Parts: sequence; structure tokens; C-alpha cells
Amino acid sequence: MQSLLRLAFPPQCIGCGDLVEEEFSLCGTCWRQTPFITGLICDACGVPLPGEATAAPEHCDDCLSIARPWQRGRAALIYRDNGRRLVLALKHGDRLDLIRPMARWLTAVARPLLAPETVLVPVPVHYLRLVRRRYNQAAVLAQEIGRRSGNVTIPDLLVRTRRTKPQDGMSRGDRFANQSGAIAPGRSAAARLAGRPVMLVDDVMTSGATLAAAAEAAHAAGASQICVAVLARVAKDA
Repeated sequence: MQSLLRLAFPPQCIGCGDLVEEEFSLCGTCWRQTPFITGLICDACGVPLPGEATAAPEHCDDCLSIARPWQRGRAALIYRDNGRRLVLALKHGDRLDLIRPMARWLTAVARPLLAPETVLVPVPVHYLRLVRRRYNQAAVLAQEIGRRSGNVTIPDLLVRTRRTKPQDGMSRGDRFANQSGAIAPGRSAAARLAGRPVMLVDDVMTSGATLAAAAEAAHAAGASQICVAVLARVAKDA
């Protein structure tokens, strides 16, 4: 039956639609145009750094100048070119078929930060935005990462207490002010978390303001330590 289905509906590239060998994969051209993060990275946010990878953790200028309320972070893609197109297709184009490959990429880079007791927690969206979009892309990513890694996912551990303004074009300071106090622990969060480590999951990190608000709320819920995993990281020099 599977062979008949593959003959009738051969696998297509998730980027351009060309035929590929495996389902939920990129063709060679789209793979080369997708900026996967490799080599030396910032240990706090996952952004690529110049130079060769070493055993000692390194940090980017932003993470050296901003007090991050989390310990470590990873990102799978740079938010440009095909990386940006794929993220926007998931976020605004109802492309839930992208979750499987995206979660595979993100699980691969985040796995070294995942202890067996780590709880996966998506960055929440406001309920009005959720009604309009019909799903929280961070939540579906976190659920698929949990399925792959075996870690528990608590999709409603954190909640949005108010609807924030879109942050496109905002300065770094305005982004942090916009997100300040906008995320809080959900009902019975402390009891469900029980002092375990948390990995926050989101689609894109720019300044880190949204993740900082989520991390502060996770600390308030009793998280023992926090790391972050984002599908794509905005890089200044990318």
C-alpha cells in the first residue's frame, strides 16, 4: 500500500515542490539555500560566531551585554533566505506539514541541552491571536520535539496576560518594554513543573525580549534552570 501511495503521490520538496527521495525533506537546491547553523555558536542563543568551534563556551556581543534569564540556547537556522521563507510559511501560511522536518532539525541541535527530566514549554501566544491563527507554531514544534526526544511537553504552562504590539521595526529597548510582564505562569504551573528544568521553544529569536519574558515567568513557576531552543535566529551579519 505504501508503495502504491508513493507512486500516486511521490514525495515533494517542502521548499519548492520538486520531487525528492524522502517525504518531508528538502531538495538539493533548497538545502543549499537554507542557512543551517553549524560551527562555532553563542552558547546562550545559538547565533553563529566567526572562528572555529572550541570546547570552551563562547558568547555573542548581545549575550555579553544583556543579562539573559536563561543559561544556554540553540537555534537551527539563520532567519534569512530559505530559512525565513520556511518560518513564515509555518507561521502565516498554515504549513503544518513543515513541523516534522523543522522539529527534526531543532531536536538535533537542542538534544545536548535536554536532560531526561527537562520539560518542554512553548512560548505562548495571546488567545485572540490564537483564534485568528488557529494554532501556536511554538506549541506544535514543542509537541513534536517531545515526541522525538521523549521529554514531557506542557503547552499551557505559561500564558499571555495581555496582547502585545507587533515588534517589527521596534528598537531593542522597545521590544523589551513591549514584552515586559506580558507572560505569566498558568494555573497550577508550579505544581505541574515541580522544580524541573525547562526548555523554552519558539520559532524566531531577534532581540530575545519575548524569550526573556517567558523565562522570567518560568522562573516564577519554579523552574530549576532554563535553556531556550528556537527554530531560527536573526543574525546581524547574516
